[in-house]
Amino acid sequence: MKVLHINQSDIGGGAAIAGYRLHQGLLAQGIHSRQLVGHKETNSDLVAEVPRSRHLEKNIDRITRRLGFNYISHQTTPNITQHPFYPEADILNFHNLHGGYFNYLAIDNLTTSKPALFTLHDMWSFTGHCAYSYACNKWQTGCGQCPDLATYPAITRDTTAIEWKLKNWVYSRSNLSIITPSQWLADQARASMLSRFPIHHIPNGIDTDVYQPIENAQCRQVLNIPQGKHVLMFGAASLSDTRKGGDLLHKALVGLPESLKANTILLTLGRGGEAMGETIGIPSINLGYVGSDHLKAIAYSAADLFLFPTRADNLPLVLQESMACGTPMISYKMGGVPDLVRPGKTGYLAAPEDTEDFRNGIIQVLEDPDLLCQMAQNCRAIALAEYRIEQQADRYIALYQELLK
Repeated sequence: MKVLHINQSDIGGGAAIAGYRLHQGLLAQGIHSRQLVGHKETNSDLVAEVPRSRHLEKNIDRITRRLGFNYISHQTTPNITQHPFYPEADILNFHNLHGGYFNYLAIDNLTTSKPALFTLHDMWSFTGHCAYSYACNKWQTGCGQCPDLATYPAITRDTTAIEWKLKNWVYSRSNLSIITPSQWLADQARASMLSRFPIHHIPNGIDTDVYQPIENAQCRQVLNIPQGKHVLMFGAASLSDTRKGGDLLHKALVGLPESLKANTILLTLGRGGEAMGETIGIPSINLGYVGSDHLKAIAYSAADLFLFPTRADNLPLVLQESMACGTPMISYKMGGVPDLVRPGKTGYLAAPEDTEDFRNGIIQVLEDPDLLCQMAQNCRAIALAEYRIEQQADRYIALYQELLK
């Protein structure tokens, strides 16, 4: 069995990291797995960049983007089918197809002769342009009159009704099975144009040997964090990303009791952490962008709570990583977050965008050491029971074998 994954990158971004972890999990099970990506960051021989007709695409893109269409300038079918990885593959596994390297109109051509899975990492595959629709449900009926053209990936004109129809048309000619990492995204897909395909729920996996609890005092010493303090952690690629809710976290932390602030450290991962720490009245340590899994495990293990004030998410990798390291979580009841943040067991779920509720969750858990300890144990136990990378790989292999029959 030879599997070819098609993704926007190998490790550049959450969806890329999730796809790469699956790729590594399959290799560990003896499966022949390769990746074709829009942007390659590793030096693996099993990963290659999709060949690009860059001059031609650039000229076409000037016109299509001005008209309000993303990605249809890419010459995907010839670029991928002529790469040596494609003819040798028995099965295709699509991941993020948005990101400036793939033309979604090529899906039917690529799946004509090969069975294919499409692993969704957000809502883009069935909307008129956006990766997350927030409160808008127009994707269920055809889009048009889009309330937010600027949300990622932004478009210059409201062509959402046309893009929705183009996606619906190409799916009507394609041979796909859909995989969603969260139960929430499975429910969304079943209410969308993708309901014509089989839809399977398979959570992302994580290496629980790398992401595991490490002795707290030792981790704090490594990171120069004072002992005896509460450590609150927040992480995202960009802490100023509106979707990740840095502004909501700011409001929640500013309102913490002064006595609690005086005994608390804020630990941040990602770009923009310095600015946040200066304005909330809590000493902060910003590690910046961290690519090392081991260093991230140290950071999670040094924290008492991981804070994740997201406005929209599928199955956030940072929550899986925190859970595997035995660090309870505070987040909002949004998207696929409740799969991981289970009230009273692994953390606290606040009402969406309710910063007072979020703040109360922090206070409630920190002031109950027994609850915090029990949650930490639950986090690790659930990660081992439900989210090991070996379990994900086994489920994918079973589905690959079923499709190849």
